[in-house]
Amino acid sequence: MSQKSSPAPSSTLDRIVAQARRDAEQREKGYRERALKMYPWVCGRCSREFTRANLVELTVHHRNHNHDDNPADGSNWELLCVYCHDNEHSRYGDHTGVAANRAEDQVAAATANPFAGLKDLLKR
Repeated sequence: MSQKSSPAPSSTLDRIVAQARRDAEQREKGYRERALKMYPWVCGRCSREFTRANLVELTVHHRNHNHDDNPADGSNWELLCVYCHDNEHSRYGDHTGVAANRAEDQVAAATANPFAGLKDLLKR
């Protein structure tokens, strides 16, 4: 015997719809949404084409690497797939010496001395 849930009151549903519309308007103001409206959904490096199904794999790259520089004409942006975007940032880090502060880039300090007993071994 299953219970049917009662429909949400009209005022609750109105609030949910209004919040969803406000969220969508806020997203449209962001540079990613503006860039996706401005440029074709194609990676600027490998020319891979994107659809709504895989659009999450298309990123906005800031050409001058300044994420605060977002001109209305989009001149500082290019659309790159996640792979080309990662490669671009790796190349930039190699060129400038500015590496991303990622956990996998951190090297732990050595705690063991592999030659600790070498002097005694050589005396024998």
